[in-house]
Amino acid sequence: MSGQVSQHAVREANEITMGQQFVLIVSASIFSIGALGFLIRKNPLIMFMCVELMLNSVNFLLIGYSKFLHSLDGQIFAMMIMAVAAAEVVVGLAIILTIFRTRKDMNVDHINVLKG
Repeated sequence: MSGQVSQHAVREANEITMGQQFVLIVSASIFSIGALGFLIRKNPLIMFMCVELMLNSVNFLLIGYSKFLHSLDGQIFAMMIMAVAAAEVVVGLAIILTIFRTRKDMNVDHINVLKG
């Protein structure tokens, strides 16, 4: 019996575990960088990259806490977020390319092409 306990303790001591605080801090910092980039930058391509950064930080948080709670719900939600993000990128890039072809300007403040 004691041989099994010691092997289990040695195996746990050699594993590197990721704590809940680490997941929360990394996710919050990545989300903050994305939000700050979205608010500061005026280039629509950079803004879309910042939105994707924010979505990926949420995915990291969902998957990390899914592991801690021993549930697959977070991973399922992360997959749905990735599908929505892919569709958002396709539509957003199509709009940006259309505006760039007509205006040759990539500043968000100067875009009023879509006004009817």
